[in-house]
Amino acid sequence: MGYHVHDNHRTDSVMQAYRQALKHRRLKQQPLVHHSDRGIQYCPSAYQALHARYDVTCSMTDGYDCYQNALAERMNGILKNEYLLAKPAIIEQATKMVDESVNVYNSRRLHLALKYKTPDEVHRVFY
Repeated sequence: MGYHVHDNHRTDSVMQAYRQALKHRRLKQQPLVHHSDRGIQYCPSAYQALHARYDVTCSMTDGYDCYQNALAERMNGILKNEYLLAKPAIIEQATKMVDESVNVYNSRRLHLALKYKTPDEVHRVFY
């Protein structure tokens, strides 16, 4: 729903991705849980304040266990291991590669867990 390419793990970088996801959220009346690891970028009060502002329940892994957020970690793995096979030379190239990869993943890649539909097709059902 939201992503931002940057060359560091600063809180303001992940806040940009989070705000983008909140902006594109379609089912605003439904409860929302934001799950992350305990990375330094997710713990500051400014980032946690976004949860409170948008009535989002914060969920963090226990002891840096990536398996507690298996779906997101799976998407990250697919992005890194199937789409981003060449190392970008500059941040603008990385941004373009991620934009294209996310678009393919959401609009053209069929998912077994979604009964061979794309994420975009499934989301369209709800609005």
